[in-house]
Amino acid sequence: MSVIREHPWPVTLGSLFAVFVLVSFAVDFEPGREMGGSFVRFLLQMLRILPAVFVIIGLFEVWVKSETVERHLGHGSGIRSYVWAVLLAGGTVGGLHVGLPVAHALYVKRAKLGVVLAFLSSAGICRIPMTLFEASFLGWKFTAVRFAVSLPLVIIASAALGRWFDRAGYELPENAGQGRA
Repeated sequence: MSVIREHPWPVTLGSLFAVFVLVSFAVDFEPGREMGGSFVRFLLQMLRILPAVFVIIGLFEVWVKSETVERHLGHGSGIRSYVWAVLLAGGTVGGLHVGLPVAHALYVKRAKLGVVLAFLSSAGICRIPMTLFEASFLGWKFTAVRFAVSLPLVIIASAALGRWFDRAGYELPENAGQGRA
């Protein structure tokens, strides 16, 4: 009962969605049935991917020292930290529902916020599977031009936002940075 009191809007909206889908199946309302089917397919995909992701992130939490992350991705690491973030993001499979927990783990291990933002942005634009798919349909020239334009913009924007957040003294909300020194 405390979950409902603490988070009334998500619980209310989730309940309304469930009622809408059930009524759609009862009255044969096709858009509602399609929405329910899409939700179930996405939920099953998440249930297949996320357990492995959380195991890998748990191993990252245990095996990788905060000092290592801080040295390569933290304050004082310079431009190479952004290169590391792009390379790490390139190997990410599964989109942002995999990238977000990894980004959180990096933040907890004291990576600077600008690098975390660069990682998330790069995970959205330069994953290796997505790049191969894109190049097979649009060609390597297009892919190379897109990388040449988008990656510098991602790095510049992430660095600028990171500096702005640092000057403002911003930290992620309470539970987001547990263990952060």
